[in-house]
Amino acid sequence: MCANGAEMKKILIIEDEPNIRELVTYNLKTNGYEPLEAEDGMTGMVIVYREKPDLILLDIMLPGKDGYDICRELRAEGNNTPIIMLTAKSEEVDKVLGLEFGADDYISKPFGIRELMARIKAVLRRYESGSEDSSEEDTVTVDDLVIDFGRHEAWEGQRKLELTMKEFELLGFLARNRGRAFTRDELLDKVWGIDYAGETRTVDVHIRYLRKKLGEDSEEDKYIETIRGKGYKMK
Repeated sequence: MCANGAEMKKILIIEDEPNIRELVTYNLKTNGYEPLEAEDGMTGMVIVYREKPDLILLDIMLPGKDGYDICRELRAEGNNTPIIMLTAKSEEVDKVLGLEFGADDYISKPFGIRELMARIKAVLRRYESGSEDSSEEDTVTVDDLVIDFGRHEAWEGQRKLELTMKEFELLGFLARNRGRAFTRDELLDKVWGIDYAGETRTVDVHIRYLRKKLGEDSEEDKYIETIRGKGYKMK
């Protein structure tokens, strides 16, 4: 329990390198979080089910079950706990894969502790503001698409869409601003937060995944339209 009476946020770090786990755990404690540790993927999954952490720091290269598998399994089960991927890989494809499997953010090793703490704070803030925002209308309808912000659900006709938190936020933002085009930088600012240190490629990945879940493979640009030289908008 924090000094102000609020519950400490539980942060689970799934990482097989002891020195990284020790460093991150120490800094989580000093920043007012309750750290949980796992040195492999299977142990990490057990802790997720048992402790229900508020955020997961997930290494990609893990013994037994790697970070991609963990992220994919949790999202397939409907678990939307925010995930920040930790990766020593610098290739763009590795970052994109993590985002496509449902991660909310990634940070490449070696990383600075200040940057990591800023990422954690930003992701948690986005989740909290997404669940507490009641200043706007609770439901937005775009043709057959219904977005229920109160229930945090999206439906396309009779089909419920299985969306990650960030996909839901991006879809909801575009729907609330239907007809207006946004650049990738504007979407990073509005959906990921102004201090988000990601790349505009992140937006493209989430748009592509949203389109796939909306069934836009067979009917291109049914809802989300690409504005050449600008960005995206909800039609």
